[in-house]
Amino acid sequence: MNRRHLLTRYALGSFAFALPASGAARRDGYFPNFVLRTHENKPVRFYDDIIKGRIVVVNMMYAQCEGICPAMISNLVEVQRKLGTRVGRDIFMYSLTLQPDVDTPQALKDYAVMHGVGPGWLFLTGKSRQMEILRRKLGFFDPDPAIDQDKSQHLGLIRFGNEALDRWAACPALSHPDQIVKSILWAEL
Repeated sequence: MNRRHLLTRYALGSFAFALPASGAARRDGYFPNFVLRTHENKPVRFYDDIIKGRIVVVNMMYAQCEGICPAMISNLVEVQRKLGTRVGRDIFMYSLTLQPDVDTPQALKDYAVMHGVGPGWLFLTGKSRQMEILRRKLGFFDPDPAIDQDKSQHLGLIRFGNEALDRWAACPALSHPDQIVKSILWAEL
């Protein structure tokens, strides 16, 4: 099944699909605790500061993307608006760069400002190898190595979850914002 077929299938059918979970043992060491930089140029630890005990919404992007990224971020801005003051309080939004060698904190800040991103949503960069490990741990890869190597063909999905409950799912980032919000809220149950 190719990527576009998979995305269409999820866009037309179920919006959330669970990732395999194996309880507390998975949480204790599954996500690395790399030090990343926010678009505000602040250091954060991926596990301790970003996802531990939180409901999170994560996507992958890069600032020079001319494909799906601008539409995805614009759609997520609408999701952020619909979630209101919950973003940054009990639901946290994160965009991780696919091009950490290019996407400096300043480049990510400029991108966030350009798209009207509000408080509670952080854009993150780090060392190339670390970002690649996070991309794979979060499931943002294509099983076809040729497609996966081409960052312009990256998956237009968001991953959302409740780390404390080890409840994770994903949906197409271009789904209707109301459906994305409904899917995110499923994670808190």
